[in-house]
Amino acid sequence: MNSISKKKLFYPIATCLRHYLHEYDRETKLPVRYEDLIHYTDSFPYYDKKGHDTLWETIMFDQQEQAELSKGLTQIYALLKTDGDMSVMEHLYVSRVDYCTFGNSNPFRVQIMNQLNDNYDYFYVKRADASRIYGLELEYILSPNRINYLVDGDTLIEEHIAGIPGDLFIKEYLNRKGTNKVRIAKEFVKFNERCFVRLLGDMRSYNYVVDITPDFEDEQYRVRPIDFDQQSYEGRKSMYLPQFFKDNNVIVDLVLTLLKPDVIKQYQNEERTLIFRRLRTARYRLKDLIDCMRGDTISTPEKIEQLKQELAQHHKSDEFLKCEGMGDLVRLNLKTIMKKAKIR
Repeated sequence: MNSISKKKLFYPIATCLRHYLHEYDRETKLPVRYEDLIHYTDSFPYYDKKGHDTLWETIMFDQQEQAELSKGLTQIYALLKTDGDMSVMEHLYVSRVDYCTFGNSNPFRVQIMNQLNDNYDYFYVKRADASRIYGLELEYILSPNRINYLVDGDTLIEEHIAGIPGDLFIKEYLNRKGTNKVRIAKEFVKFNERCFVRLLGDMRSYNYVVDITPDFEDEQYRVRPIDFDQQSYEGRKSMYLPQFFKDNNVIVDLVLTLLKPDVIKQYQNEERTLIFRRLRTARYRLKDLIDCMRGDTISTPEKIEQLKQELAQHHKSDEFLKCEGMGDLVRLNLKTIMKKAKIR
């Protein structure tokens, strides 16, 4: 059974990473920052449609501050979605701000409503932790998913990643009549590979979503991480393999039941090939990011030493023992797995 650190350490943005964010247009001046939202005047629990406590609280501000914050938060949404073009935002307003008291990051969730048709979207205001930013960037570069985020000082703005939370998918969707379990098993193998290649940890079922896309004859599935706090932080190799979390046992059983070992290897190699193609396309950006990561501190010496030993044993390579930090381990893990797939 995996044991996640109860309280992950917070790592500030170092100078190199700050320059990287500026170079790749991730940093911008924001009208509202994380600390502006802390001084709310009232709150009450937010319940889902079934009356369950979500561990989020809807927060309130005094009238004047509420108006100023609403304007600023709508501008942030415009920056996130249309690079600041407010002309397309005139029908939008902030309908709700929620605060999460659960977990490490204590994010704010902002609901943006279209007053013409009541359609809504979300974004998140968080403290800018270096681990999370490295995780977001690696997701953007190496995964099949694109993700938008912005940084200003110690504030991080993340777009909402749509999908069915993994725990809810397992409980309510996995066994419905129209679910294609073979495709789910295939996608989980690929997701497992994506996480391990770039060392993204803690993919328990509530830290990812399942995006269901109807196809002309069936459904397609995409598993997407939504929590990047544990990018290259933990010391145990198994933390970076979703298959080892008990929350995911039901899907792991599907994989073992429905997919033969040769087919699993085929899907792993398919995903490695796709990662390599993305890596090759964005090699200069990835190098800039990894160079920052190699000079940064994003874990403890004890965890780095443990992961060095476990990856050296896993890959049967003493090269991992020469690594000095998590950035070195990510770089070498990527390089080693790409070679194992016989990709040229």
